Amino acid sequence: MQDKNKTVVKSMSILTLFIDHPRLTFNELMNKTNIPKTSLHRMLGSLEEMGFLTKDPYGHYELGLLFLQFGQLVADRLDVRGLALPIMQALRDEVEEAVNLIVRDGDEAMYIEKIEAVHPVRLYTSIGRKSPLYAGACSRIILSFLSSEEQQRYLEVTDLKPIGIGTITDKEKLNEELHKARVNGYTISHSELEDYTTAVSAPIFNHKGEIVAGISVAGIDAHFHEERMPFLIKKVTTAAAEISVKLGYIPQHTSPFAQ
Repeated sequence: MQDKNKTVVKSMSILTLFIDHPRLTFNELMNKTNIPKTSLHRMLGSLEEMGFLTKDPYGHYELGLLFLQFGQLVADRLDVRGLALPIMQALRDEVEEAVNLIVRDGDEAMYIEKIEAVHPVRLYTSIGRKSPLYAGACSRIILSFLSSEEQQRYLEVTDLKPIGIGTITDKEKLNEELHKARVNGYTISHSELEDYTTAVSAPIFNHKGEIVAGISVAGIDAHFHEERMPFLIKKVTTAAAEISVKLGYIPQHTSPFAQ
């Protein structure tokens, strides 16, 4: 049993080398692992046979397609709500406002998690509630990071109807807000879904860099005064970035979270 464990450990030491090296020759693997030639040859053969490694005609080893299948399974099974919840709780404790998590549901956005504010005044939102993608910070952040083709299709078939006193009903102005959100990495709404309320939202991305959710802090206008906004924006975008990383997103130098 002990020998088998050693074999597994050595096999993992081989496979982990490919995290930083796309391709490696037999000699490179031998130098990096210090595994004896005969043992390494046998282990590489087993890893090839099981689909963990492949070898090209020039003798270069690389990770096999089996890893793509495993990677997709892991990505598909990641639960954005479960990953986001502790970060949402920490965010609520810091800002003391309601925190919402929204995902896309066709041409609408749906609340899948909410943590209430510590204040007695509560907003009219609940898990399962839906809102149009154009209205409200958390809904609009999802629309903002869809492809230009999807945005155009959505705008062509959607009538911008007023919901709150601040709902954007002009498509030119909406386009400006979508562009601004992509540049800034966040969006702000004022009385768009509920009168006299403000929300700040940031996008959540998956391992492919695709928008999968939006997170927001929301409350009554009086709590979102000008001096406090930089603090709230920073907290929301940081929380969104943390959730995105947990989903496998790798921030780039041009990351939408850059401030």
